[in-house]
Amino acid sequence: MAGEKEKTKHDDYEKALNIYMQAIKTFRREDYPKACEQLSNFINKYSEEKELCSRADVYLKICESRLDKKEEKLQDFEDYFLHAIYQLNAGKLEDALDLANKAEKKDPKQGKVHYLMATIYLKMDKLEEALESLKNAVQIDKFFKIMARNEADFEKIWQDKKFKVITKLT
Repeated sequence: MAGEKEKTKHDDYEKALNIYMQAIKTFRREDYPKACEQLSNFINKYSEEKELCSRADVYLKICESRLDKKEEKLQDFEDYFLHAIYQLNAGKLEDALDLANKAEKKDPKQGKVHYLMATIYLKMDKLEEALESLKNAVQIDKFFKIMARNEADFEKIWQDKKFKVITKLT
């Protein structure tokens, strides 16, 4: 019984080590958004592996600082838009919204940025702003009606009258 427990503990450590190493490979490729995500997930999932988590935390801080510096280099719509998505996925809603607004200023005719803003506003529980952004997205491209009716992020407002008007089938 004790031997099985030790084997399981060893197997768990090996699994954690492999996931950690994958995150480090991503870091070395300088894919900092993905590395941040992988390292954060690792720390959350394998918190009992104190030594590996300590190392992962150091790399995570480096990733975050490099991303902050990269933000200074953002220039065009796509730069701001993609970085806004990264911040949204990282749970940094205020930062995501700020970047989405900057992307929108670069190219206000991009429906996808208005759709992203609607998603961010929903996560911030700002229903009116979310609906207004969704309306802007749909006015630019009707495709966003279909997306909003099927996107889990919008599920909590599917029964809202304004949502139904914005996403009506006609």
